[in-house]
Amino acid sequence: MLLATRPLLKDGNLSINGKEVLKDVPENIVVMPLTDTSAFVGATSPHASCRHVFKLGVIKDVRLLCLFRFKLWWMIPRTGSSASDIPLETQMLLLEARQGPTSSQSTYIIFLPVLDGNFRSSLQGNSSDELEFCVESGYSIMITLRIHDFFFLSLIGDPAVVTLESLKAAFVNYGDHPFDLVKDSMMILEKQFGTYLAYHLQMPGILDWFGWCTWDAFYSDVNPQGIKDGLMSLSQGGTPARFLLIDDGWQDTINEFLEQGEPFVDGLHRLASIKENKKLRRIANEANSKTPSDLKEFISDIRRTFDLKYVYVSHALLGYWGGLVPNTVATKNYDPKLRYPILSPVYLANMRDISMDSMGKHGIGLVDPDKISQFYDDLHGYLASQDVDGVKVDAQNILETISAGFGGRVSLTRQIQQALEGSIAANFSDNSIICCMAQSTDSITSNFLKQSAVSRASHDFYPKEPAAWARHIAAVAFNSILLGELVVPDWDIDKPGRHDFKILQRLVLPDGSVLRAKYPEDHLEIVYSPIRLLKIWNLNKCTGVIGIFNCQGSWPVPSTNKAFQVVTGSELSRQSLQLASSGVSRLPMEGSLNVSLKPLECDVFTVSPIKVYCEGIEFAAIRLMNMYNSGGALECVEDSTATDSSGCSKYIMHVKGRGAGCFGAYSNCKPISCSINLKDEDFNFNDQLNLLTITIPPRHNSSWDIAICY
Repeated sequence: MLLATRPLLKDGNLSINGKEVLKDVPENIVVMPLTDTSAFVGATSPHASCRHVFKLGVIKDVRLLCLFRFKLWWMIPRTGSSASDIPLETQMLLLEARQGPTSSQSTYIIFLPVLDGNFRSSLQGNSSDELEFCVESGYSIMITLRIHDFFFLSLIGDPAVVTLESLKAAFVNYGDHPFDLVKDSMMILEKQFGTYLAYHLQMPGILDWFGWCTWDAFYSDVNPQGIKDGLMSLSQGGTPARFLLIDDGWQDTINEFLEQGEPFVDGLHRLASIKENKKLRRIANEANSKTPSDLKEFISDIRRTFDLKYVYVSHALLGYWGGLVPNTVATKNYDPKLRYPILSPVYLANMRDISMDSMGKHGIGLVDPDKISQFYDDLHGYLASQDVDGVKVDAQNILETISAGFGGRVSLTRQIQQALEGSIAANFSDNSIICCMAQSTDSITSNFLKQSAVSRASHDFYPKEPAAWARHIAAVAFNSILLGELVVPDWDIDKPGRHDFKILQRLVLPDGSVLRAKYPEDHLEIVYSPIRLLKIWNLNKCTGVIGIFNCQGSWPVPSTNKAFQVVTGSELSRQSLQLASSGVSRLPMEGSLNVSLKPLECDVFTVSPIKVYCEGIEFAAIRLMNMYNSGGALECVEDSTATDSSGCSKYIMHVKGRGAGCFGAYSNCKPISCSINLKDEDFNFNDQLNLLTITIPPRHNSSWDIAICY
């Protein structure tokens, strides 16, 4: 239990919960207490500018976790022990400070860069172990000096948006549990901004169904027959898709530069019209063609054939990657003009993106921001008329590179996001939008102003690069510490004929639904050393689930096979049952289970509380044993008594849930009988493991009530 002690700046040191966290704090740093445990941290400058880098103080000898933007679009995690380990464009910093050299108790401290007026901020460290924060409104380039044949360039923000100070550049808070700290921090900020977190948002129906995205299968070569082949393959494999996302390749685009003889580069296409291209629309002289007459005919066909519940399509925030084609009949109402992206020096210091290089060279056809609402309404209104249910919106971070002259990146992002969400609400039901490539503080913190409930949580999954698989898992898991409070993190994708149905059938029920855990975010052990195994956990209504991954070999350290312990927590039960692919184990509250995985191996554990009922019956409903998140099938466990026709009293355990397959439960004694939806069924009882199993027939896939009589 924490004794609340507000963050205190005194004698050049910032103390948090009695621990000096920042030393040698400059005099221009300002700390504004907010609650008993939190504060805003900011700074002042004698000179007005659109970009400031302020030193906050020295950080050494702590364990820390950063979420930083390694590309314009995406975040990944990094761990370390001092400020020099904190990369440019860090957007969440979590510190663990021990109470003393020999103490096992820790204080966790979070630094979150936030939006302050029309300025955004990010964190970074320097070689002197000083934590800094960068405050900026946007970017433009000014040539300042030429010496001989060399130009010296000054990168500055939007020259029209300047400030002398940013008093609320970063939020700091502390607590004794990292997950509770993040949740508490976001709730405090929610009150400050008067806006929304994930649990307040309307969740789109797609989240409860298995979906297939066409990107990895076809990239921009998506076509009607390929989509049908993919849906047929999934259906025949017993894992039918009920949600389809038609990704890149359906739109009417032009690559002007390819026509001029330049090599193909992503990002050079521009949107020619809001309608579908000729792959999905038959032209007048193609009367005998197999091409659909239009997008609506195609969607209606596949919706009927494959029992699809939702069909989304993808488009970029500005229509397409290269924006709109200027000066055409189909786009003139939106007055697009070429803007040339200018990249931040912090972006250039991390990983470049070839598509951004091409856009910087050839420009983006930016819709007039005053007409962006009309553009979105026309686009989404047309899609809705074609039986489309919603959209995935890509390349959202692009706005920060073209914001000069529009009030800066924060102002432009806010204006366009509000127009986007207004159009989604007007043209689609069910909050039908997936955000993508939106992992900057402009967009992340603007989620406080947004209604969007689903967002991609990591960069792309690369199925042909095994070394990237573990990085992808780790990135999504760690990013979800922050993003999971704001949105439901969306993982990534699969190709027709390449499906692994042994895996898919453990994820997807025969009706196409999925077993989702209770929380939108994943919780995980805060792993500071990349030689540890990654543990991710969540809760269902009746059970817990732990995913364990060996991500070693994806980080710059030797790959090793290292055993570790999973400890049952008091939140789950005093005594619990852990079920994995290797069998069943009964563990006391402080028990542990040793697990060893080779690189790129994983395992899933279901944790279920054992409770003692009347007549000394010990019982724990475990799971649908053929599914990964098997406990997600369970809705509730109840007990009752009944008297049969002969006057004998029976004690009955009722387990309600859904999904077909083998149901497993722990019981310290063998039952008399079992029934499913009032029909007696055979059961098996292993008296050595105390494991009760019952086969649930496919006819009960939608819902069932198992009655276990003693």
